[in-house]
Amino acid sequence: MQQFQVPQFIDVKDKIFGPFTVKQFIYILGGIGVIVIAYLLHPPAILFWLTAVPVGGFSLSLALWKPNGQEFDLVINNAINHFLGPRLYIWKKEEINAKKSQKILQNSASAAIPKLSQRKLQDLAWSLDINSKFKR
Repeated sequence: MQQFQVPQFIDVKDKIFGPFTVKQFIYILGGIGVIVIAYLLHPPAILFWLTAVPVGGFSLSLALWKPNGQEFDLVINNAINHFLGPRLYIWKKEEINAKKSQKILQNSASAAIPKLSQRKLQDLAWSLDINSKFKR
């Protein structure tokens, strides 16, 4: 019998740029690019830091943070879809009174027990004996 090698570690992404994957590297590079552009525009120092710190933190969290084992960009995508997407809530609770529930229980109990007469039991036993003797 021919054996095949089973792939392992399929959830590990390829590290292209040092310890980073391509996606992580692009997120970090994009954050650095926005910070450099903000620096080159020569705003006052307080405005630079008010833009650089959140942009840097957001790009690092996109690249490196995995809440509950999921990548942060997937978490953001799911959150946006949840808040902006349509929702359909269906819940219809029916009040069941005691008489109705007792009737339902009696019907389900009687339906669960099959009716078996003596003749049917003999026919089943005979067919089982014949099938086991003449099995090919």
